[in-house]
Amino acid sequence: MTFFRFLRYEKSYICVYLIGFMLMATVFFLDVNINFTWGTFLYAFALCTIVLIGFLVFRYQQNVRAIHNIDHEAFDRLSLEAEQMQQLMDEMRKEHIREMNAVQEKQKEHYDFIVSWFHEIKTPIAVLHLIQQTDIDANSLREEIEKIENYVDQALYYAKLDSFNQDYSIGSCDMIGIVKDTVRDHSKTFISKKVRILLPSESMSVQSDSKWLKFIVNQLLTNSLKYTDNSGEILIGTNETPQEKQLIIRDNGIGITPQELPRIFNRGFTGETGRTYSKSTGMGLYLAQQLSNKLGHYITCTSEVSSYTEFIIHFPKDDDPFLFMNKEKQ
Repeated sequence: MTFFRFLRYEKSYICVYLIGFMLMATVFFLDVNINFTWGTFLYAFALCTIVLIGFLVFRYQQNVRAIHNIDHEAFDRLSLEAEQMQQLMDEMRKEHIREMNAVQEKQKEHYDFIVSWFHEIKTPIAVLHLIQQTDIDANSLREEIEKIENYVDQALYYAKLDSFNQDYSIGSCDMIGIVKDTVRDHSKTFISKKVRILLPSESMSVQSDSKWLKFIVNQLLTNSLKYTDNSGEILIGTNETPQEKQLIIRDNGIGITPQELPRIFNRGFTGETGRTYSKSTGMGLYLAQQLSNKLGHYITCTSEVSSYTEFIIHFPKDDDPFLFMNKEKQ
């Protein structure tokens, strides 16, 4: 910063000085009791001008020092403007770091999912190659194809997660119709595992996006089927309270331990169950919860080991406190 450029920013001080001096000189000039001379006037003007120049030089040095020390955390207290500028720069730097960390975390999340997805998709493909070489029944072939389809759906919906706002349409959805369609997609698995399915008799409509909602229900039902033993039972029901509507999916499978239950909706979490019974990407429940939140719903889960697991999709009404808290956070 040059001194003359600095003077342009300080012209308010110069104007105040000139106005003040001229007012003072006018008062002395008009006072008949004072012997006014131009020599005294010029002398006083020179003295005040020297004081002003000294003040401006001092402020100029302060600002130059502030610019030189702008990247250092500790520096002497300068002018109020310099301190405010430093605070603003610090806030901008912190915000930039936060945004960079968020971008890096998102990139790492995508990378981890893609790597996990490639590993998981190789397993059913390898099984298909084995089936091609041996006489394995059609049920095994169908199960592996369904696994591939599910993994592909997960990858597709995960890729769309960030652009959700561009691909959804809220309307009245027939919840029971969506459930029946999803069950029909898994009908052969129900038959082969001899799993009994109980469906609700009463209809229920909710405000949601039918395509995304079917994917959510499919992830929950797939999870129940995966961890329900042969000849087990899955109960699907509905409930309505003054605050919300609910879709309930309950199985009598292996259950979830109390230690793992709070983490089942975390990205990539598989737990001991996922490692013991079947390989899992840990993305199904994560995607179901994320998409539910974007639609204004949410999922809760209760479970008891070797007894049951119950998922509930909550469709809040306007006065629901959970939805209100979520809106406040956003």
